Amino acid sequence: MIYRPPSEAYSYLLQVTVGCSHNKCTFCSMYKDKKFHVRPMADIMEDLDMARGYYDRVGRIFLCDGDALCLSNDKLLTILNRIAELFPECERVTTYGRASDINRKTEEELIALRDAGLAMVYIGAESGSDEVLKRVNKGSSREEIIAAVQKVERCGIMASVTFISGLGGKELMREHAVKTGSMITEMGASYVGLLTLMTEPLAPLTGAIARGEFQVLTGEEAVAETLLILKNVGIPAKSCVFRMNHASNYLSLRGNLPEDRDRMIARCEAALKDTGMLKSEIFRAL
Repeated sequence: MIYRPPSEAYSYLLQVTVGCSHNKCTFCSMYKDKKFHVRPMADIMEDLDMARGYYDRVGRIFLCDGDALCLSNDKLLTILNRIAELFPECERVTTYGRASDINRKTEEELIALRDAGLAMVYIGAESGSDEVLKRVNKGSSREEIIAAVQKVERCGIMASVTFISGLGGKELMREHAVKTGSMITEMGASYVGLLTLMTEPLAPLTGAIARGEFQVLTGEEAVAETLLILKNVGIPAKSCVFRMNHASNYLSLRGNLPEDRDRMIARCEAALKDTGMLKSEIFRAL
């Protein structure tokens, strides 16, 4: 199974690593059936050669799996340089990246990756609350994630950061919302996305839900939490694109922060008054 961000639906997916080097987040089942390893460079190069022979045009390339950015710069530059050689029409190369991978690299290394074609890194922040991050075994703190986002942006690489509504459950709903809003303000990402919690059987959190140890938010509570997140977003270090239009979301929102914050707040308030605006459970998906 291959996973990619929704915005990479039409990208060529190049398998660089298999699985996720962390693979311990309790809400995630994406890589539980894989043992993490780095693919041999010869196999990666062969895939690129085959893709060039098969596709007339490749506009975007996404480096899979969970955290290709964990590779050394030498390996990443070899891949990026080959992409530039074979696909001069390629507009951008993107990848997932953990905060630890980013913080481990020097700014000079990140700038070299940018100059070689790496345009954007997708970072799963999940929550602005250290307590929530600890409970879901994220393996990164709020401070580390903010530092990573600011670092890639400073080096000219866009950061697309994802948070998960409902990740604190009913118990930590307010803390999750307030601290996620303030984190969006502080980190200065180019893009922010908000998903809504859904779990699959292999995710450890699924068992906690079944045992009654974690209480999932209702659709109305998820929207109320989103409203609280937006109310706690101040003036970000830079204007950012905000999207809440994933298949998991009960309500669709899109705009820029801070310019469209009040409009999106008003839409959340309208949905809480008219719950018919909320997506039915049968239409939600990961």
